[in-house]
Amino acid sequence: MKTTFLTLLALFVSVNCLAQNKNVQQEVKTTVTTIKDSDGERKIVKKEKINEVQDIELKDAESKTLNKEMKETPVQVTATTEVTVDGVTRTVDVDRSAYYLLNGQKYQIAVDKAGYTMTLPDSKRLALLRKTSNNNYLYINKNKVSVGYFDKDGNLILETYDDKNDKMTLEKFELVKP
Repeated sequence: MKTTFLTLLALFVSVNCLAQNKNVQQEVKTTVTTIKDSDGERKIVKKEKINEVQDIELKDAESKTLNKEMKETPVQVTATTEVTVDGVTRTVDVDRSAYYLLNGQKYQIAVDKAGYTMTLPDSKRLALLRKTSNNNYLYINKNKVSVGYFDKDGNLILETYDDKNDKMTLEKFELVKP
């Protein structure tokens, strides 16, 4: 009785392992960027992992034909990005590192240990962007502190309180598309 049970269990497990009901494709892309500035040389390692999972379904599953056609099903894509800056690794949902324009001036936003840094093209650090718990960013500069967020087009929107007029002012840093 015991051997019959174990034989059936082994058969069930082996058949179950052979049945493939998902089409899975994984891709890992690693980019190493070296930045030389007045503080020295830094390396930023960006590792993007892309998983594509597609359920396998047959068009006519009940037919008795040997080779059956596969039914098109949606592909679920998940992408995660791990960024290592100065030995500190963090996971980023969407990497916002890019160039942005405000009033004709070009700014660069780059990943750092705890968020992003905003610099001018001459490598002068202008501000810090730090993520908050509600997916906004604190924009920290010498002269002001603002709340920022990225809109659906990838532009950075900063909201700053103007205490003289008792109003919120908006600044829109437009994403420079390559």
